[in-house]
Amino acid sequence: MPSHIALLRGINVGGHRRVPMAELRMVAQEIGFRDARTHVASGNLVFASDVPARGAEAVLEQALERRFGFAVDVIARSATEWRAYLVDHPFAAEGEGEPNLVMLCIGKQAATLADAAALRSRAAARERVELRGDALWLYFGDGAGRSKMGLGPGAGIWTTRNLRTVRTIAGMLD
Repeated sequence: MPSHIALLRGINVGGHRRVPMAELRMVAQEIGFRDARTHVASGNLVFASDVPARGAEAVLEQALERRFGFAVDVIARSATEWRAYLVDHPFAAEGEGEPNLVMLCIGKQAATLADAAALRSRAAARERVELRGDALWLYFGDGAGRSKMGLGPGAGIWTTRNLRTVRTIAGMLD
């Protein structure tokens, strides 16, 4: 049974839009996903399913809305796609020293040259954007907290994870 990754967008571990990770794993098991595991409390789910990754997005979104009473955007990728992100990422040197400043940005839709250009237009001197396949890679040389670039293009549904998290999730697939 193939492994997949689902990233939840816009949830909170406490307060408004709360999705506890134990309940996320339970929901995943209830809808037939196997070996559901989470990483940190920000909505990173690894699971096995014969349902293709993009189909799993919709199934999980519907189940989460039924359980919690609010819509949660889910972006899913296959294990093969996830591993490819790590092979093809453009900020290897930066990622070795500062993996928290390198971010993978993926969306429900594939990233485009126009998406990369939109982010570059807002980037500061020590920020860079690269398009690789369906993803954008962002480097925040001075940290994302002070950046005017943002964590994704304006249009569409996007989520980001730092390189440390991307690597950890890849390790969970093995």
